[in-house]
Amino acid sequence: MKALTANLLADGEVVFWKQGRWAFRFSEAELFDDEESAELAEAKAKSDLTIVVDPYLIDVIEAGEGWAPLSFRERVRALGPSNHPQHGKQADGGEDVELLQNAQGAARSSGRVNLIKRK
Repeated sequence: MKALTANLLADGEVVFWKQGRWAFRFSEAELFDDEESAELAEAKAKSDLTIVVDPYLIDVIEAGEGWAPLSFRERVRALGPSNHPQHGKQADGGEDVELLQNAQGAARSSGRVNLIKRK
């Protein structure tokens, strides 16, 4: 399975492809189970670079009741912040944080990552 991600040009926020538009939460990302569909979505996203920077596909794995990025780096990135310290989806809490914190898989970190809940 794959998902398509990028960063918004306006503020650097991490976004995920969802049926022709960009969504802010990983849990809303459209998942592709075949290479052709994933590559078509990536090509469409790359044709509109006035909104995002460098869209690319990431591998995802099953995580409990949902899905999570396979790469630990992408799990942290999915929670934000990207390049703005005042951003951070982890500030909202909720199921994205829980799924991404508890995801099992080959790319799970051997250390601990403290996700800071902002006020």
